Amino acid sequence: QVQLVESGGGLVQAGGSLRLSCAASGRTFSSYGMGWFRQAPGKEREFVAAINWSGGITDYADSVKGRFTISRDNAKNTVYLQMNSLKPEDTAVYYCAAQRSAGIYYARGMYDYWGRGTQVTVSS
Repeated sequence: QVQLVESGGGLVQAGGSLRLSCAASGRTFSSYGMGWFRQAPGKEREFVAAINWSGGITDYADSVKGRFTISRDNAKNTVYLQMNSLKPEDTAVYYCAAQRSAGIYYARGMYDYWGRGTQVTVSS
């Protein structure tokens, strides 16, 4: 079992930055692929970014490419999402997810564990 706890959300003005963190329990964190998803009110949960087990491979949704950066520190069992140049349309609850296959996956159904989410609100 892996437990995931997100933090770092908040209210920020458009153009600002936030750094989300996701702390994972368990000794097998370094073997998991990790992802960030988000869900805005009235919308489906969507893929934001993913990173493989080593951190050597990352990928992003087109809507955040060039503005967001996913990274991980396996020694700290933590994955991060640095969000720059935030826009009002980035407003959502952001979820961290882990999958045992260690690679990059884009579909929600491929992930085995989920955190409870952290709210990000971007004001215009």
